[in-house]
Amino acid sequence: MNENLEIFADPGVWAALATLIAMEVVLGIDNLIFISILTNKLPDAMRPKARMVGIGLALGLRLALLSLVAVIARMTRPLFEAFGHGFSARDLILIAGGLFLVWKATTEIHHNVDDDAHREESGPGAATVSITFGAAIAQIIALDLVFSIDSIITAVGMTDHIPVMVIAVLVAVGVMMTASGPLARFIERNPTVVMLALAFLFMIGMTLIADGCGVHVPKGYIYAAMAFSASVEGLNIFARRRRERRRREDAAPR
Repeated sequence: MNENLEIFADPGVWAALATLIAMEVVLGIDNLIFISILTNKLPDAMRPKARMVGIGLALGLRLALLSLVAVIARMTRPLFEAFGHGFSARDLILIAGGLFLVWKATTEIHHNVDDDAHREESGPGAATVSITFGAAIAQIIALDLVFSIDSIITAVGMTDHIPVMVIAVLVAVGVMMTASGPLARFIERNPTVVMLALAFLFMIGMTLIADGCGVHVPKGYIYAAMAFSASVEGLNIFARRRRERRRREDAAPR
């Protein structure tokens, strides 16, 4: 116990902790966007439970993987070589997760732009549920696993201290829990944000595939593009709300 506390006397450990928390939070928000889009397809009463289950699974998987750091470290060793790149277990998991994310984002985008699907859901007697609770949790588990492995490998690459990794994971999951409800409600109230979030998921999926194939795309570029797109969408939402408020004021009796 004392040894675990003594490592925090080193300023370098605090710097690594701050950097790791920032990276874990970003990875957690990626995870949370996917969870929010999936749970918004459930009935209102089930959504908070599904979000908490999804985030709880993310925490459980990350802590379980932290107990297997030695195994995780070996996952970066090449298993076979193809096209001049040595593929490791981590690479295969990232490629599989990226393909799943690309497939899921593509099908959701198709669903959002398909007029027939929208008419069926909004027509008389249409069902309000487009996914079952079990199916949502199964898909959340699949992506939690991918994001958790990426998260832990990132942590292992930045520090050798397990307590630092645990703190970073707990802080990131705490942020996910705090932001889950507001983010899900914001996405639900602003349909155009759903398309932007799906585009983000598609881009993240392609990045995972590229990373698994040995093509490293600097995450700073990805998150800078996402931040710019989100800021433009934020301006659009602000302008749209001002126009709607002005229309209501003009239509109000004087």
